[in-house]
Amino acid sequence: MKIKIAPSILSADFSCLAAELKKVEVAGADLIHVDVMDGHFVPNITIGPVVVKYMRKATKLALDVHLMIENPVKYVDAFVKAGSDMITVHIETVNLKELADIARKLKSRGIKLGVSLNPATPIAKIRKTLGVVDFVLVMSVNPGFGGQAFIPQAIDKIKQLRLIFEKDIFVDGGINNTTARLVKDAGANVLVAGSYIFGAKNTKEAINSLRM
Repeated sequence: MKIKIAPSILSADFSCLAAELKKVEVAGADLIHVDVMDGHFVPNITIGPVVVKYMRKATKLALDVHLMIENPVKYVDAFVKAGSDMITVHIETVNLKELADIARKLKSRGIKLGVSLNPATPIAKIRKTLGVVDFVLVMSVNPGFGGQAFIPQAIDKIKQLRLIFEKDIFVDGGINNTTARLVKDAGANVLVAGSYIFGAKNTKEAINSLRM
């Protein structure tokens, strides 16, 4: 499968966010990963639909909005209206009926749905969702803050998932040119990276190194 790179704006300079988005777009990024945190499901607070709305004006790349929030059902519409192209919800925050309802709503609008699972959550927890979602996001750090170290147990989880899931597998957390090889070999094909890309002296080289 084609390897895609999704820079995470959690590590961008928000004082010049439009310029940061343009920088990674020109450097060859495939999509933009947007971490939405509520201070409840995770201990940090980041952005809401208003920022996504203005990001939509600043880049042509698809916006992959990762809802690390409690009760995502309540907020999906707002992020759709803001211009999200893809929305990811955590299996720890929804039941199967809620996920199916979100899937129907998004499909009617041409928006892709992903399901994510935390490092401590087993693949069995999402098995019944695989026929409903367009992609799976495997967390390789505990969600809430950027710049964390990669959790090696994610490798086995990606391998297990690839055996039963043919669509896109995203991986998010601690991705650099070393861990990128490990997750690609395991079966992941969409790599979310924050500090490795936005902290690089040469953005294009950083993005290309993750593809190799």
